[in-house]
Amino acid sequence: MDKNTSAARAETLRALHHGQDVLLLPNAWDVLTARVFEQQGFPAVATTSGGIAWALGYGDGEQTPLAEVLAAVGRITRVVKVPVTVDFEGGYGASAQAVGESVRAIIQAGAAGINLEDSLPGHGPLRPVDEAAARIRAARQAADQAGVPIVINARVDAWMHAKDNPQAPLEDAIARGRAYLAAGADCLYPIGLLDVPVISAFTTALNAPVNIMAVAATPPLAELKAAGVKRLSTATALTALALGSVRNAVRTIRDTGTFGALRSDFNYTDAQSLFTTTAG
Repeated sequence: MDKNTSAARAETLRALHHGQDVLLLPNAWDVLTARVFEQQGFPAVATTSGGIAWALGYGDGEQTPLAEVLAAVGRITRVVKVPVTVDFEGGYGASAQAVGESVRAIIQAGAAGINLEDSLPGHGPLRPVDEAAARIRAARQAADQAGVPIVINARVDAWMHAKDNPQAPLEDAIARGRAYLAAGADCLYPIGLLDVPVISAFTTALNAPVNIMAVAATPPLAELKAAGVKRLSTATALTALALGSVRNAVRTIRDTGTFGALRSDFNYTDAQSLFTTTAG
């Protein structure tokens, strides 16, 4: 993708974090799902690292080779016209310098934004805050050098390691959030945090856009907006929903010998139209 188009999409994505409405981001795992989301009027699309990994035959947690991730993202950004923000896991690099090199590559693939998590790959232990911040700083420097102001969504994984007590990680998470913003992050993603009073405390302390994960147990959008949330993404939930629906349908066919489970309000023509009406 050319630099001007990439920069324009990044600026569009950035502006969406500062509007009146919460930015709703469905997470795609291939071109088809990204086009469905775009067709439904979402102003931007995110990717899910887990969904992309599973679709390519790998486990989540940076097990997918970077070249395959770049190719998958490149296919999506070639087809959709809205900004695409990429779940880039830990940044595909053992060092901050390596993260910078990988970020330059994902920008070339058309990314308008990225997630960077502060755990070791595969939901491992949290990195020391200075190390995590250095990786964000390297990503921001890479974006500046590329001339594409990508939105860096810094994932704060503290609540993934303290699920039974949503208050416990708050102080450390706020300290991490401040360090990540100082290093060049634009948005903070306290993944696993669903308690509205704690979310409100987090957003108030940091005064920056905050991304919350949408799952079945996530509080209503109106409550999240009142708590200061500016962005909501679905992570792997839509991938799991789709796979669950397919699994249930094939089980029904196998067990009953009937085919009513294949009934759908989305058909061949609908899928074909996603691409015949879109210039490459």
